[in-house]
Amino acid sequence: MKTKILSIGMAALIMAAAFTVLQKEVKVDTNSSQIAWVGKKVTGQHNGTVDIKEGALEMEDGQVTGGSFIIDMTTINVLDLEGEYKDKLMGHLRSDDFFSVEDHPTAKFTITSIDKSEATDATHFVAGDLTIKGITNKITFPANVTVENGKANAKASFALDRTKWQVKYGSGSFFDGLGDKMIYDDFELTINLSSL
Repeated sequence: MKTKILSIGMAALIMAAAFTVLQKEVKVDTNSSQIAWVGKKVTGQHNGTVDIKEGALEMEDGQVTGGSFIIDMTTINVLDLEGEYKDKLMGHLRSDDFFSVEDHPTAKFTITSIDKSEATDATHFVAGDLTIKGITNKITFPANVTVENGKANAKASFALDRTKWQVKYGSGSFFDGLGDKMIYDDFELTINLSSL
């Protein structure tokens, strides 16, 4: 009788284990992850990068289900200029005209949902809260998310309207008569994330 009870107990444990959802959190590899940006104006454009300070992705049964990461705004870099002009633009981007880095040295993105996509150019559709300069807005974008050997990789390219985070410098939506000094509201981001 005891043997039968033990057998039933073992069977129940095995079945419970089989249906247990495997959840874990994996840290973002900040050395191989980065954000590239492009800002455009009437007379041309500039591009650069900004580093990811830290982050983690939530995994469930081998799929990415959530996560968040901190962006180090003090690392805003310009790649298309050199010397004095590069330093001038980086300083301007970090000033109160743009991202107020002294008061807001970090930005944050938190995933609120990630759903599989039927689109041919993206595996998933990501939604989340992006906080810049202490202002949080909801954003959505397509992304390619893969998991191989327990390591997650995600890549996404999309545009954001900077004025939603009160970055209005040179915006034709708020200032008249800018002429060729106008800077377009949308800026482009390309995010590459890899987990450890």
